[in-house]
Order: sequence, then C-alpha cells, then structure tokens
Amino acid sequence: MSLSDLRVASPAHLVAVVPYLLGFHPRDSLVVVGRREHALMFAARRDLPPADTPFAEVAEAAQHIAAVVARQAIDAVILFGYTDERSSGAALVAAVGDALLDLGIPVREQLRVADDRFWCYLCTDEGCCPPAGRPFDAEAAEIRQTAGFSVFDSREALVASVAPVESEGMRVATAVADRRLEEMAARTEAGAGPLLGEIRRAGARAVGVALARYRDGGTLDDDEAAWLSVLLAHDSVGEYALNRADAAGWQVALWSDLLRRARPELAAMPAVLLAFTAWRTGQGALAAVAVDRALDADPSLGIAHLLDDVLTDGIPPSALDRPRAA
Repeated sequence: MSLSDLRVASPAHLVAVVPYLLGFHPRDSLVVVGRREHALMFAARRDLPPADTPFAEVAEAAQHIAAVVARQAIDAVILFGYTDERSSGAALVAAVGDALLDLGIPVREQLRVADDRFWCYLCTDEGCCPPAGRPFDAEAAEIRQTAGFSVFDSREALVASVAPVESEGMRVATAVADRRLEEMAARTEAGAGPLLGEIRRAGARAVGVALARYRDGGTLDDDEAAWLSVLLAHDSVGEYALNRADAAGWQVALWSDLLRRARPELAAMPAVLLAFTAWRTGQGALAAVAVDRALDADPSLGIAHLLDDVLTDGIPPSALDRPRAA
C-alpha cells in the first residue's frame, strides 16, 4: 500500500493509518505525517524526549525535524504524540508545530494518542475532545481491512523481523559457496583482472536468477542464497545489484530474506539492498533498521553511511527522479 493511495476522512482515520505508514505501532514517539493535495506523502518518527529535557534541547530537536520535513514535497502536516500516562509529549509536538509554521508549512492537526484513544492537543471543547479521549477502534479495523496486512506491534518487533535466522542448511551451503569461489579463483587465468571479471559475470547471473525468482513469487534455495550472499561481498557484484534495485515490494522481500539467511559477516550488502529498496517504496522505518544491520556488519561501508545520511536528512525517494544538472 502506497502512502499516496490512502485517503482519510477524519482525525480517527488519521490515527488509525499511522502504523501502516510506519510499518509498526509507535510508542513514546513523535510522528509527522505530510500531505500534498490531501494525499499522504511522508511519514517520520522519533523518540519523545524525557519529560525533564531542557527547553533549549527540545527546541533544537524541533528545528531539525522541521528542516527535514521542509525538504519533502508536501503542503501540510499532521503531528502526533504517542504517549503513556506519565507524559503528554506536548512540549516537542508544540515546538515542532511552531518551527513548521515559521517555515510556512501549515499544521492541520496536533493529536495525542495513548493506547486506543486520542485527543487534540489544542481543543478545549469537551464535546469534541472528552477528557477520556475518543476511540478509533472502528477506523483501525477499516484501515486494516483496506490495507490487507498487519503491522508490527513495536519497532523492536520490526528489528526482529530482519534479525539473523540460524540454519544448518545455509551454514553448509555457504561453506560450499566459499569453496566454489576458491575453485573459480584456482582455474582462472593468473592476475586480478580475469578473476574479477569471472566474479562479476557469476554475480550478474546470480542476481538475475534472484530477481526473476522473487518477481514471480518464488524464493531461493539454500545453495542459491548462499552463492549470492558470497558474491555480493565483492564490490562489482554489489554495485550490479544496487543498479537494479527498484521500488518494488518483491525486491524488499528478496533482500529481506537474503539478509536474514546470510552469514553475519556477509550481511552488509544484502542489508544495503534492503535499505535502498525499502526507502524507495516509502518504508523508512524498515530502511533505517536495515542500515543499522549493514553498519553492524561493516562499519566502514561507504554506501551504508550514505544511506544513513539520506534517511537522517529526510531526503525523499523522489529525489532520484529529479533531473540532474548537466
């Protein structure tokens, strides 16, 4: 489901749809949703600061958030504070609202959400916003049916969804793939050039098989997944795969699957490919989790740091479609 495909008819619908924009149910969070011509185009989340955070720090955070939002192609925003009973989240929500208004970006709603109820931060009419809050369970059921899928219960659950899965079959298959690469090196003409060419050709074939298989709704067996994970550790193959990464849900499924199955020291490039395809499809939270996996596997990987900067700065996927200067 694309953000731009969703239409909401009430504040309750807005609250109900947020988890589907993020991929999980937020807690103790500020969520910013951007609209353009009534379509939902952008969603971002950050932790709420502790209640005793100095105002200057809250204001600084708000300025950064507003600057990120301003880079998006939107004409209005809705702010949400996901809180518990101990904290209202009002300080950061208000500061971000003020910072956005200073940049000329209208704030249509400022809503607080706790458990299964919501309130408007600025409304004092108990007929509109009763002290006990307003339920949105009916709207949540409607959005869930429209989306056709469930979302993770928390960000921690989202992280767990791309955690390594130990498999004896993959362990054995990866050892076989290592030997296969060694044999390729042994029979290749002396010199680095011919071997790199062989690796790139093998990588192109393996990437092509994977793309075709997942596009058709299939998966890779252990031998195929292990061989691809070993080849992706080589720069030319990683670059080849990245050049073919696109905004397609089946590509997200492919690289998510390979990331979970790959041996930990081979996880960096599958994680980068997952991060890139998730970002392209508007799944920013999944992209951020994948970048973390990439940097855990290889802290020096330049493309992972670049994607981290892209996500931190809130650069939208549409930036890839903008014409470049000659």
